[in-house]
Amino acid sequence: MSSPPSFTFSSPTSSATRRRRKSAFTYKQLSTLAASSTSCPLRVIAHVDLDAFYAQCEMVRLGVPPDQPLAVQQWQGLIAINYPARKFGLNRHVPITEAKKLCPELICQHVATWREGDAKWAYHEDSFKEMATHKVSLDPYRLESRRILALIKEVLPAAPVQRVEKASIDEVFLDLSAQVYRTLLERYPILKGPAPYDDPTEHLPRPPTTALDWAADALVDLDKEETEEDEPDWDDVAMLIGSEIVRNVRNAIFEKLKYTCSAGISRNKMLAKLGSAHQKPNSQTVIRNRAVQQFLSSFKFTKIRNLGGKLGDEVVAAFKTDTVQGLLEVPIERLKKQLGDDTGSWLYSVIRGEDTSEVNPRTQIKSMLSAKSFRPSINSFEVGVRWLRIFVADIFSRLVEEGVLENKRRPKTVNLHHRQGAQTRSKQAPISMGKAVDEDMLFDLAKNLLAQAVADGRAWPCANLSLSLGGFEDGITGNKGISGFLVRGDEARAMLGVPGESNDGGRTETPPLNKRRKVDDGRIGKFFATRHESTGGSEREHELDDEFYQPNETAAVEEEQDAFVPPPSAQRSPPSFDPAESSKAQKSPDTGQTTPANREDVPVILHPRVIDSYFCDRCQQPLPAASTGEHEDWHFAKDLQAQDRDSSAESAAVRPLQPAPRSSMPHNKGRGRGRPPGQTVRAEKGQKRLAFG
Repeated sequence: MSSPPSFTFSSPTSSATRRRRKSAFTYKQLSTLAASSTSCPLRVIAHVDLDAFYAQCEMVRLGVPPDQPLAVQQWQGLIAINYPARKFGLNRHVPITEAKKLCPELICQHVATWREGDAKWAYHEDSFKEMATHKVSLDPYRLESRRILALIKEVLPAAPVQRVEKASIDEVFLDLSAQVYRTLLERYPILKGPAPYDDPTEHLPRPPTTALDWAADALVDLDKEETEEDEPDWDDVAMLIGSEIVRNVRNAIFEKLKYTCSAGISRNKMLAKLGSAHQKPNSQTVIRNRAVQQFLSSFKFTKIRNLGGKLGDEVVAAFKTDTVQGLLEVPIERLKKQLGDDTGSWLYSVIRGEDTSEVNPRTQIKSMLSAKSFRPSINSFEVGVRWLRIFVADIFSRLVEEGVLENKRRPKTVNLHHRQGAQTRSKQAPISMGKAVDEDMLFDLAKNLLAQAVADGRAWPCANLSLSLGGFEDGITGNKGISGFLVRGDEARAMLGVPGESNDGGRTETPPLNKRRKVDDGRIGKFFATRHESTGGSEREHELDDEFYQPNETAAVEEEQDAFVPPPSAQRSPPSFDPAESSKAQKSPDTGQTTPANREDVPVILHPRVIDSYFCDRCQQPLPAASTGEHEDWHFAKDLQAQDRDSSAESAAVRPLQPAPRSSMPHNKGRGRGRPPGQTVRAEKGQKRLAFG
C-alpha cells in the first residue's frame, strides 16, 4: 500500500510569506505621496517634451503631412529639423545649400520676422535676404506653447492636485504624485484603512496583483539583481498610473492641436528628463525604481543637467572618465576632496539617480531681452528708434504671458545697451509702479535712454542695440480707488437719515432728529457740561452734556447726525427748569420719560437714570453722584468770576489802567506767545483783569 502523498504548507509566519504579504513601503510614505513630498519614494514625476517643436509648428501651420521633410530656417542656417528630414543625415550645423543637396524634397521655412518700420511680425518670403532690415520673431512658437500648456492644465485635475512647471518653450514637468495617490485609493480600497495599531511606520500590504500592463510604454530594463518575475510593489503600481495619465495628456495634445510629444516618467525630475529623450519621437519611457542604475549606467554624465559645462569638464579631467558607470567607482571622500564638500556630495547623489528638486508651478523669470546685431551698422537716431519700437513690441508680447495686464508680474527697470565699435554704453530707467505697463510707456522710456546714449558722445555707427527689462516682482492686486470706500444714493441717505426715494416712487420717511445743535459760546460752563444758573437777573441758562440729553438714542447714532442743522425755528434754547413746574410734568406715552407739560415744541430734558445721586443746595436740583466733583468745581469757577468782576469794577473807579513796567514783563523767549518787551498792554473792549489774592 502506497503511502499517502505529502503536502507542504508554508507557515503564515515564515519570512518568505511575510515578504510576500508586506510591502517595502509604509503608511507614512503613502501619506507623503499625497503631499507631493520630494523625499517620498513613491513619487511620480513626468517630463513632456514636444518633438522638434519649431518644425512641428510650421508643419501644423502649413498643413504639411507628417512624413514630409521640413526644416526651419533663420537667415542662412537651420534651427529646427523634423524627424523625416533627419533620416537624410541633416542637422543644425548643415548649411542650407548642403541640406537641399542631401534632401531635395526638403521644405525650408524661414522664421517670422519684424521688418523695420512694421508694428507686427509676419512671414516674409525674402526674409533670409533682408538680414539688415529684419529681426527674428519667435512669437508664433510662444503662442502655440501657451495653447499646449493651457490644454495640459485642462486635462489634469485642478490645483492643488495639479502641479505643472513650464521648463522652456517646448518642455513641461508634471508632478503627478497627488493625482496618483487619489487613483491608488480608488482602485485599491485596502489602502484607505488606518495603519495597524495606528502606527504609520507599519508596512503596507502587497499589491493584489502579480503583473502590470504597461501598454506601449518603453520600459527600461531592470537592474542586474532584479527580475521581471518579482512581484510588483506599490512604486511600480504608482508608475503605471502615472504613465496612464501622461498617455492621456499626449493623446489630448495630438487630437486637439496635432502636435506629437515624448515623455519620461520616473521618481524625480532629472530621471524624467533623461527618459523623455530616450526614445524619440512620439513615445514615453518609464524608469522604474528597480531600473535606475541600469538606465544611468549607459549614459555619459555630461548629459545630466549642470554637468555639461565647466563642471563636467573639470570632473572628466579629474577622474579620467565621462561615463556614469566609471564615476560610480569613485568614493565620496575623493569626490569631496577634489570638488569640495557640497559639489562632491551632490555629484555622488546625482549619478545614483537622486534628485530632490521640486516641480515649481510658477518659475519666475528675472529678465527679458530683445536685441539686434546690425550688418551693416546703423548710422542715425531715427533708425535706432524704429528698432526700439520692434524691441518693445517683442518684449511686450512676452509680458502678456507673464500676466502684466492683470498686474500679476511687472518689471521695475528698463535697460538699454548700445555698442559702437569696442565701446558699450548702458542706460537704465525705473518703471513707475503707479502706472500700467504698456507698449507706449516702454517705448517712451527706451527712446529717452537712446537719446541719453547719443548725448554722451560718439554713438554712430552702432553695431548692436538691445533692450531689456529687469527686476520683476509680483504686482499688487485687489486694490481699489477711494471711490470704493464711499457710499452713494440710498445707502448714504439711510446712514445720514435723509429722506430717500422709495420703491414706489414716493419719499421714504425717516425718524426725526432729536439732537440739539451744539453752539460754542466760549462760556466756562461749556467745559463742565452741567446745568448752571447765571449770577445776574432771573433768567436761567442751562448747559447740558450730551449724555443728559439723549431721549432713547445712543451716542453713536447722534455722532452720525452732528452735521444736521435744524431750521431757525427749531434752534431754541433749552427750557429753564423750575421746581415749581415739576408738579405739572407728565409722562410721555411713547418714551416713558418725564417732559414739561407747558412746553410741546422744545427738546426733552432728561436726567440720567441712576440710583446714586445728590441734591445741590445752590441749584436746587438732583444731580448724579459721579458728577459731584465737576459740579462743585463749576460753582467755584463761577465764584471766582464774580469776585473778579467786582474787583475790576473797584479798580477802574480808583485809577486808570497803566502799562506794566518793562522789568515786570514775563520773559517769553522761545515760547511763541506773549508780546515783545516794551509794548503797552491795553485792555480791549469788554476785557477784564482777574485779580487773585
